[in-house]
Amino acid sequence: MSDRSLGRLGVLSLAAIVVLVDQLSKHWMASALADGGTIKAVPGLLDFRLVFNTGAAFSLLTGSTLLLGLLSLMVAVVVVAWLWRQRRLTLWQGMAVAFLLGGTIGNGLDRWRLGYVVDFLALVPIDFPVFNAADIAINLAVLCFGLDLLSTRENPRRG
Repeated sequence: MSDRSLGRLGVLSLAAIVVLVDQLSKHWMASALADGGTIKAVPGLLDFRLVFNTGAAFSLLTGSTLLLGLLSLMVAVVVVAWLWRQRRLTLWQGMAVAFLLGGTIGNGLDRWRLGYVVDFLALVPIDFPVFNAADIAINLAVLCFGLDLLSTRENPRRG
C-alpha cells in the first residue's frame, strides 16, 4: 500500500473547490427555482426544491442564524489554525479536513450573507430534510475521518 498524503495547499485547494461548487449550485438553484417550483432531477429519486433553512441539520436550532454563523466561523478558524500546524496529512485525513472546511465555509457564507442556508436537494423516496452540496461535503468529511481511523487501525506503524 502506498503512502499517500496531502499538504496544506492540497487541503485548502480541495476546500476551495467545495465552497465554489456549493455556492455556484445554490445560486443556480435559487435562480432556477425562484418561482417556487420543483425540478425532477432524477425521477422517483431526487428533486430540486428550494428551501431556506435558518437552522442546522434536521432544522435544529431554527432561527438561530447568528449563533450558527458564529459557530461556522469558529469551526473554520479552528480547522485552519490546526491545519497550519500540520505538515502533511494522510490522504483520508486531508480529504476529511478539506470537506469539513469547505462545507462549513459554504453554509457559513449563506448564514452571514443571506441570514439562512439555501437547500435544494430533496430525496423523493424517503422523508429526509432538503440539503445542499456543503451538507454532502460535511457528511463526506465524517466518512473520510472514519476511513482514516480504519486505515490507522490496519497499519499500526503509521504515525
